[in-house]
Amino acid sequence: MQNLKSLNVSGQRVLVRVDYNVPISGGVVQDDTRVTASLPTIRALLEAGARNVILMSHFGRPKNGPEEKYSLKPVAPVLEGVLGQPVTFIAGTADSDETLAAVQALPEGAVALLENVRFSAGEEKNDADLNARLARLGDAFVLDAFGSAHRAHSSVSGVAGLLPHAGGLLLEAEVTALGKLLNNPEHPYVVIIGGAKVSDKLLVIENLLPTVDRMLIGGGMAYTFVKAQGGKIGRSIHEDDFLDKARELLARYGEKIVLPTDTLVADAFSAEANTRVVPTAEIPDDWEGLDIGPDSREAFTQALAGAKTVFWNGPMGVFEFEKFAGGTNAIAQAVADLGEGTYSVIGGGDSVSAINKSGQADRVSHISTGGGASLELLEGKALPGVEAMK
Repeated sequence: MQNLKSLNVSGQRVLVRVDYNVPISGGVVQDDTRVTASLPTIRALLEAGARNVILMSHFGRPKNGPEEKYSLKPVAPVLEGVLGQPVTFIAGTADSDETLAAVQALPEGAVALLENVRFSAGEEKNDADLNARLARLGDAFVLDAFGSAHRAHSSVSGVAGLLPHAGGLLLEAEVTALGKLLNNPEHPYVVIIGGAKVSDKLLVIENLLPTVDRMLIGGGMAYTFVKAQGGKIGRSIHEDDFLDKARELLARYGEKIVLPTDTLVADAFSAEANTRVVPTAEIPDDWEGLDIGPDSREAFTQALAGAKTVFWNGPMGVFEFEKFAGGTNAIAQAVADLGEGTYSVIGGGDSVSAINKSGQADRVSHISTGGGASLELLEGKALPGVEAMK
């Protein structure tokens, strides 16, 4: 992959695809993690003499052109604050002639943020005409949005075919960090997988199981495996269509797969529900599992002991309810406690949130901004954005 060092940006307008798909509520950015993650690349380009840095990103899923609730305007002051210099927000669709004129009028050294690129028709179809209209905005292109690198969209891979291009520092760091999980990882290698559905992460599970020493499975997906073993799971979330696949994986890799032995169950899907701890395979009919139990937390922590490589994706329970966040928080603590002798990578929104809330994010090796892109890379798939940077 071509990196920033391979790109001469002196005196050039550099079009940078970033990932500013951040949580916004009431017109206020709630978490600036993805904004701050883009700073090293922006600063590197300015220090290398770029005339302007023109940032573009998607936000949300607008259906039919511009929608005010999906505007990136609230991100501009946040970026300005963390970057420490003015940021010009250019309203209007990114491919318009008005946007081109605004970009061309920027003073030397200025940074600009374009409006949501998904307001432009054809973005998600990698439309050739849109690619050309976006390419007018820069003399070079940098992809730094690893979280969108799995999408063959105009602003991700389409523009790259029309301009000198390179991967940004964030993209490079993500590909390098996740590559270590696939290419000769140091053992013992432990993977922790959580979340609601087996179907969402089946390909990752299948691709990593032959390599790992242990795979700890929590969250809602664990109940599909427990039911496949003949356990009683009450009203717990599960996928009957994947019972045969779960049985197959247990038959082939049963010695590696670690499932929760006890579960914190609730009589309703509610933050105020009544709870109790029961064996995972003996959940009463009218109850549902919403977090791993205390014995499982201890067993998972013990299974992590001595690990040299760790990957964690997905919560152990209904993390948004504090009453059912204990399992996820315990895993965050256990991974952080492994220390510098372990190469640890965390991906997935709730996992990242848990390690951040624990105040120990600096004790893990890498926190991925990738989401779906991280999973697809670990599934063994080629990512269109990364391929376009070659």
